[in-house]
Amino acid sequence: MPAGPTEWFEEARFGMFVHFGLYSLAARHEWVRSREKMPDEDYDRYLEQFDPDLFDAAELARNARAAGMRYAVLTAKHHDGFCLFDSGLTGYTSARAAGRDLVAEFAAAMRAEGLRVGLYYSLLDWRHPDFTIDQYHPLRDSAPPDANATRDMARYRAYMNGQIRELLTGYGPIDLLFFDFTYPAKGPADWGAEELMATARALNPRIVVNDRLGIPGDYVTPEQYQPDRPLTRDGVQVRWEACHTLNGSWGYDRDNHDYKDPALLIRMLVQSVACAGNLLLNVGPTGRGALDPRARHTLAAIGEWMSLHARAVHGAGPSSFTPPPNALYTQRAGRLYLHLLSWPLKHVHLPGLAGRVRYAQFLHDGSEVRFHQADGDQHEHNNLALPGQPPGTLTLTLPIAAPDVPLPVVELVLRDDDGS
Repeated sequence: MPAGPTEWFEEARFGMFVHFGLYSLAARHEWVRSREKMPDEDYDRYLEQFDPDLFDAAELARNARAAGMRYAVLTAKHHDGFCLFDSGLTGYTSARAAGRDLVAEFAAAMRAEGLRVGLYYSLLDWRHPDFTIDQYHPLRDSAPPDANATRDMARYRAYMNGQIRELLTGYGPIDLLFFDFTYPAKGPADWGAEELMATARALNPRIVVNDRLGIPGDYVTPEQYQPDRPLTRDGVQVRWEACHTLNGSWGYDRDNHDYKDPALLIRMLVQSVACAGNLLLNVGPTGRGALDPRARHTLAAIGEWMSLHARAVHGAGPSSFTPPPNALYTQRAGRLYLHLLSWPLKHVHLPGLAGRVRYAQFLHDGSEVRFHQADGDQHEHNNLALPGQPPGTLTLTLPIAAPDVPLPVVELVLRDDDGS
């Protein structure tokens, strides 16, 4: 993988994404202004009502930590241009609207819980007078044909660069920047991508930056889909982070009930680690800034599993061993973790591990799992004997009933000379 100060990122594996803004009051998707083609005066009714009285960054940080997350990323500015920080370049901010710098609150709370701090910054800005109107802009069908004649992306680039300086100099060390996003109508030249990246690197040489400026970053960002193998670019393996929602919407979406089951999210997390990636799981606080009950329940359920299985995730990555069907491997140093996606009847056969395992146990309770190398050849006519397995196969003997955890994990302690 490309070199860079990303050790903490690869160690963490699991983070929280937080989408909060004026769109949270509309409660019908973070793209509500674009979807409904709202002019400023219509969208401003949310600005007038913005009062995040239940936004508690400390509670958010505690929830993230309890869920097993090691970093968190907040939408400092989303596509609507509204800033959750006190910017000297615009009055369109939470500080002006509600007297609160939410980025400052967020950064302090996450650090207090030992979490790394990330900030999301949208390259789009539907409020800025110099951001040219394109196919995503709310005014695309209502602005006069010559509306872009007075708009100057050079001035907008200077604005963005200034705000990145504010974010990286006013809130302590920021560990990660999540830019969003390049698309056919606007690309790296429109954003001044090289300059933005250079500014970020100059202000914090150890910052981790994603790939959505349209130029190479420290990691790539598959969204709303789950890679099933390590990702490569030009044949070279790259760091990656899959970002996912709880229900398909990033911002609070009151009437959207398509929630992913916590057990599915746990499997997605493990699959990310098994494929050398991270999972960034989003929550969208309500219009008042609180986590809704379903989000709290989901985080708590993931946290209960992580409290018993964290060492199969944090600091772990893919294994060179081939897992059996309906299972995934993660590995850290001399420990191999078998994640059983479906529960087998009594036995699971692990190719290539005969003679390589010193001890096996369930990770949730530390109870021993017995194993042996099956010799099927001498029992080939015995209907009660296990069939033969390919040479080198290790067979685990499991209880009939699956453990009462969303995803059972067997920890295999490898022999000292075999940490491959």
